[in-house]
Parts: sequence; C-alpha cells; structure tokens
Amino acid sequence: MTRHARNCTAGAVYTYHEKKKDAQASGYGTNAQRVGKDSIKDFDCCSLTLQPCTNPVVTPDGYLFDKEAILEYIITKKNEYFRKLKEYEKQKRKEKTELAELAAAEERSKLNNFLKTEKNIVSAPVKAFKSDSLNIEKPSVSNMTEGRDKHLPSFWIASKTPEAKDKTLKKPDKTVYCPVSEKPLRAKDLIDIKLIPVKDPDDKKALIVKQNRYMCAVTHDILSNSVPCAVIRTTGDVITMDCVEKIIKKDWTHPLTGEKLKERDIIPLQRGGTGYSTTNLNLEAKHERPVLQA
Repeated sequence: MTRHARNCTAGAVYTYHEKKKDAQASGYGTNAQRVGKDSIKDFDCCSLTLQPCTNPVVTPDGYLFDKEAILEYIITKKNEYFRKLKEYEKQKRKEKTELAELAAAEERSKLNNFLKTEKNIVSAPVKAFKSDSLNIEKPSVSNMTEGRDKHLPSFWIASKTPEAKDKTLKKPDKTVYCPVSEKPLRAKDLIDIKLIPVKDPDDKKALIVKQNRYMCAVTHDILSNSVPCAVIRTTGDVITMDCVEKIIKKDWTHPLTGEKLKERDIIPLQRGGTGYSTTNLNLEAKHERPVLQA
C-alpha cells in the first residue's frame, strides 16, 4: 500500500494530520480553531448590540457604542444599584432589630433569675398531701404558643424553608463600569463622533449593506477593521492613524479647523471584537475537553 492511499496505515511515522484527526474523533484534548471574519464585528458596530451605530459615541478608552444602548446600560446599572442598596439597608435594619431583641431577652433573663433567687430565699408552706401538688402544668408542645408561631417555616417561600441560610449582603458599589474595558464610566465622559459616509455616485446600495461605508475625515481613505483609526476628542472626527502620524503630529494642529491639539485629544479607536475574541490579540477559539491521564 502506497503512502498516499486513503487509508494508509503502513507509515512508521505518526503524522501531525493523523494525530489531529484521531484527537478530534476521540473526544479528548483541546480543540483550537482560528475564528473567521464572521466572528469579529465591524469597527463601526456598537460593542453592546454588535449592530451598526445610528448615533455613535466613544468612551475615553476608544470603545464605540450606540448612544441609546450605552445610556440604557448605565440607567439599568444605576437602578440595579438602588435596588441592592435598599436590600442592604433592609438587612441593616433587621440586624439592628435583632440586636435590640437580644438585649431585651438578656435583660428579661437576668430579671427572671433574680426573681427565682429571691423566691428560694422566702420559705413557703409545703402542701405535700393536697391535690394541687399533683396538677403540675406541663410545657405545651404546640407550635402556636409561646411566640413560636412567628418563627414557623414557610415552604412556599425559598428564604423561609428550614434549609435556607441567611445571606450577608455587602454594600453595593455605586460606580458604573464599562462593559468592555471594565473601567469606571460616566455618561458625561461619552464623546459624540462623526462618521463620514463614502461618496460614490455609482453605488446605489443602502449604507448598511455596503462593504465600504465610511471614510477618513481628512484623507478620505476607506475605514475598516484593517485600518487603525483614531477620534479627535474636540470635534469627534474619525481619522486614520496614518493621518495622525503624518499630518497632525507635525505641528499638533487640527487639519480641518486649525485649532491646537494635545496628545490626549487623540483617542485610538478600538477595532472590532466580540465577547470571546479580541482583534489582533486573541483570534483563536478553544474548546476544552477531558484529557487522557497516563
């Protein structure tokens, strides 16, 4: 049988292709695959909705969002904070009430011990042969007496079941964090940007279905994931990093308005990426499976 036959097993070397094929069929080991273009969002898509932005804004770290989506996210996080804060304050009030009840119970216990001691000092006539001595009151076993009805378990409320344990809540954090960079984010830090559509009179397609949708505000170069871009903080214009290096950094002047710029006014725009892959950093998806032990 020749080496290039379909089911050749006469080779003395266990090739890399055979090893990968057997590993994939065995169900063991880690499968790794480079993600394709469909797994990476376009540079002009919102980092939350993964759809083209209608009203784009950028964070100081260069992450692009749709204004409606990011403001809704901030409002949702603030409402969640107020809800958790109410639960935390309710827990604090409960702990304060329990401490007050514990102190009151301790005072009652001291008083009862004192009365019992005083009662033992004073001698009382013994009624040994009277019927009253036989009528000794036994403690009730009912769950509805001596205040036990307030502590009955409730099997239709999860927090009242016998197996439920008290959960100690921590004071919630008031800060809203960026969903991508996980850095503090405020609504007033968002910067409105201008995306200039490509002007092609021969292309009659809608903007959303075009491959080349936007261009640099200065050089009119096509913007895409493969072209590093930046945002000018003062005006919101989107330009290429090539334009920044070759034009702006010469005299730090805005090429369209003529105003003076500083280095912090140039915000590099983060390119496409999804929840599990980041452009130019990790373009490989891994699926971990059980490993054979020797």
